Amino acid sequence: MSKQRLRTIIAVLAFLNLVWIAIFVIKPYISSKFSPVGAHTAAKIDGTNISRDEWIEELETRFGQDVLEEMIDQEVIRQAAQKYKVKVSKEEVEREYRLMKTTYGSSGQDNKTEKQSKEDIKSRILLEELLTKDVTIPEADKKEYYEKNKQAFRIPDTYHVSHITTETKDQAEEVIAELEKGADFQALALEKSSDEFTANQGGDLGYISKDNEHTNAAYAEAAETMKEKEWSEPIELENGWAVLYLHEKMKGKQYAYQEVKKQISRQIALEQMQTSLSAKSFWDEFDVEWLYGPKEHETK
Repeated sequence: MSKQRLRTIIAVLAFLNLVWIAIFVIKPYISSKFSPVGAHTAAKIDGTNISRDEWIEELETRFGQDVLEEMIDQEVIRQAAQKYKVKVSKEEVEREYRLMKTTYGSSGQDNKTEKQSKEDIKSRILLEELLTKDVTIPEADKKEYYEKNKQAFRIPDTYHVSHITTETKDQAEEVIAELEKGADFQALALEKSSDEFTANQGGDLGYISKDNEHTNAAYAEAAETMKEKEWSEPIELENGWAVLYLHEKMKGKQYAYQEVKKQISRQIALEQMQTSLSAKSFWDEFDVEWLYGPKEHETK
């Protein structure tokens, strides 16, 4: 599966997760105690009410089919994996999670916890295994693929960092002084960082490495010598200064062929089959019925 396709899947699942929360979790727990407009009213505009039921109905109209479809897919994958005795090891999930973080720089900015992200990865691997369960890839082809794409199975030394940028060194030193007094780095980033894009995320830059051409070299060099949960001295940039915070260090690793041969087998098989990564091919087998009609789940 291509990196672009994986990136798209992750983004879509993250978005649908938020919609799921809005529709099915928030509604039962909102009461008049928490809302000035009342238990049954979502908003008031100059005396005109928008009811909670209208709001929820609009959410369902816009996003309900996609959310329900994702929920069905998850359950179909679970039942199919059970039926065909397909399993995924914790080591495999952990490896692909690490590869995802270092490849795409993901740092939780998609509003998912590590546990949720790993569940998504597990579900995707199960689906790939199910779709390719009847395909056999020769050992020689898998080894050739590994040798040609070795870099794709390598994790460089990687650092999860946040920063606060300032115009002057004195301002950067003031930030450090506040941190030493116990100030929260994320709160300071939101208040003081001149980088408006990351300030709203507490200064979070995700995962950086020397191998990534988009990484600031000064940040990578500083992070290399830092300890986790510590901030740096002022770092001079082209247009100012910065204070860096190191959340996590990940030691680089080249995964051996034996560790990734199953992943390679799935990738080759999916490319040969030229099929989309979709659970819908199993819907009929598991007798899916849903609100949007029997023909809506046909494989596209």
